[in-house]
This record gives sequence, structure tokens and C-alpha cells, in this order.
Amino acid sequence: MPTKLNRRDFLKACAGSAAAISLTGYLAPFMKEAVAAGAPQVIWLQGASCTGCSISLLNTVHPDIQKVLTEVISVTYHPNISAAAGDLALQEGILKIANENPGKFYLVVEGSVPTEADGLYCTVGEENGQPITFVDLVKRVGSQAAGILSFGTCSAFGGVPATPPNPTGCKPVSDIVKDTPVINVPGCPPHPDWMVGTIAHILLYGMPELDSFGRPTMFFNKIIHDNCERRQYFDNAIFAKTFGEMGCMLELGCKGPFAHCDSSTRGWNNGTNWCVRSGAVCIGCTEPQFPAWPMYERLPELPIGPATTATVDQIGGVLGGLAAVGIAGHLGGNILTGRIGPKKAEHEVEKEGEA
Repeated sequence: MPTKLNRRDFLKACAGSAAAISLTGYLAPFMKEAVAAGAPQVIWLQGASCTGCSISLLNTVHPDIQKVLTEVISVTYHPNISAAAGDLALQEGILKIANENPGKFYLVVEGSVPTEADGLYCTVGEENGQPITFVDLVKRVGSQAAGILSFGTCSAFGGVPATPPNPTGCKPVSDIVKDTPVINVPGCPPHPDWMVGTIAHILLYGMPELDSFGRPTMFFNKIIHDNCERRQYFDNAIFAKTFGEMGCMLELGCKGPFAHCDSSTRGWNNGTNWCVRSGAVCIGCTEPQFPAWPMYERLPELPIGPATTATVDQIGGVLGGLAAVGIAGHLGGNILTGRIGPKKAEHEVEKEGEA
């Protein structure tokens, strides 16, 4: 598909921090070109969700969301903003497009998928006098899509609706549709740049590179902790005991050391603020474990401060996965270089120098 923006420059733009013009504004001319050239259409569905992902998308600026949806992205149906509703929307805005364009459109799903009671906890309409469940609609439309974009942690990993005891049997989209590629764009909610940027990559270049959890690496290959404004406190073992204190907030439950996204450099509300800068902890909402872990408690046995020296090797068993390896390596490296741990007395330093 013709475009004047090569993929390398596209990825650089996605990785950049907030600037005078948003990522959407930068990409808009190229995306409009792709749409004009016949880029795939996008159908947007909502299941067990709070609509927060769509509300987050409304924060897109330069251009505003109206231009994004009418000129930049070819969204043929969105339950909150489309004029059509009810049976007309279901038959003409969703099923007809899917049936007539197999493999030529993309499906966005916001919210997890209820499966208990034959899916009757979430119905979206009727067909021949029988209810159409959301799980059935996702299967029917998703199986015909070129790809599925799971926007938000609920759609990507189950999120809040799938939290135990989960009586409605909510599941992530990837558990429902097996034969169609799924891109997970988690967050509670996801940043508008992550959503628009992922759609832009698809329109311009096709499927983006994904990590082991199906997330686009252009937005989710960083750890919040690496670029946190309070990072120097962690490196010097200075930890806040209450909210409002200066210091790393790991003791208060911050999940920054194992949360994958670029919020600490991108910022929210046009780059104005982000969670930790506002005085809150990172709750790790882009991770599959969210919200099952304690929000405002330090994860059990997570070694911090002077006691770190003896227990770094325990981290892998506590956290598991690449996040554990990352924080363990970071902690271990700081201990070996003396950046974390008890300060040595001057006479001890002198003896080491003489040895």
C-alpha cells in the first residue's frame, strides 16, 4: 500500500515521548492516504466493559476524535458513536460487512467475553426470535476478520470482569477465537496513542511485532520503572512509607518494575501527567495478572532496601517470567555496584583499596 512514511520512521514516532503534536496528528496524513487507497474497514464491538477504552480514545488530540473516526480510521461501526442502533446496526453495520468482506476488515473488541449460561449474561440483539450472545457475535465476526485488536486489559487478558469468582465466566478474546490473529493492547484504560498507533500500523504495514503476551512491542517493550521519575530513590534504597512522601513507592504497592508500557515517557492527557507523577502508584494494569494482585501492598517477599543483598535470588520464585528476570537483574546489578544496600564505613572502603 503506497505511503511516504517508512516503517522505521513510524516506529520512531511511536517510541517518541509527548510533543506539541500528538502521535495521531503525526500519523494522520499517512493514515488518510491509506484509507483513501482502500485500507481495511474496522468494526468495533463492546462486551463486559466499562467503556473506559472508548472514553480514553476520545482524548485523542490534533486531530480530534471526530476527524480520526471519519477521516483517518475507517470505523464502520462503534456502539457509542454510530448513528445506527439495534437490529439495523447489527445486520447492516456488523454482520453484512463481515459476511461480504471476509478477511478484508479488522475487528476491535473492548471488554471481556462472558461465556457462562451459554453466553446469556451478555446479549447484543436477536435473530429469528432468538438472542444473539456476545460470545457468538465475537466468534462469527472474529472468524471472518483479517485480525482482531483486543483493546483494554479486559479484552486482552480478562481484566476486572474475569476476577475470581467470575460467575459470568468472562474470558479474553484470544480464548474465544483461535484461528484469527489477535493483537492485545492492554491498559485500564489503554493510552489513545496505543490504540490509534496499532490501527495505523495495520493500515500502513500490516500486523506489528508482538511480545509473548501478544502486545505490540512498539508500545509495550519498556518497563515503567526504567524511566520513572522516582527511579533514583529506588537506586539509593529510599522508599516512601506513606503517600505524599518522597521516595520510591515500591513499599506502597507500585508495580512499575514489572509493568510493560511507555506511560512514564509518553504521559497522558496530551503528555500532561501520568500515574506516578500524580502521586499514585503504578497498578500494573497492562499485565495479565491485573487486577488479581494487591493494589496497594508490596508484593510478598519482594526484596528491597538493605535486605536485598541476601534475597535477590528469591525474586524469580516470587514473580516468575521475564518481569522477574528483569527486576532481579536490575537489583543484582545495583547491589554489585554498591548502589543498593548498606553504606560501607570509610575504614572498610580504605581496607578494600589496600587489598
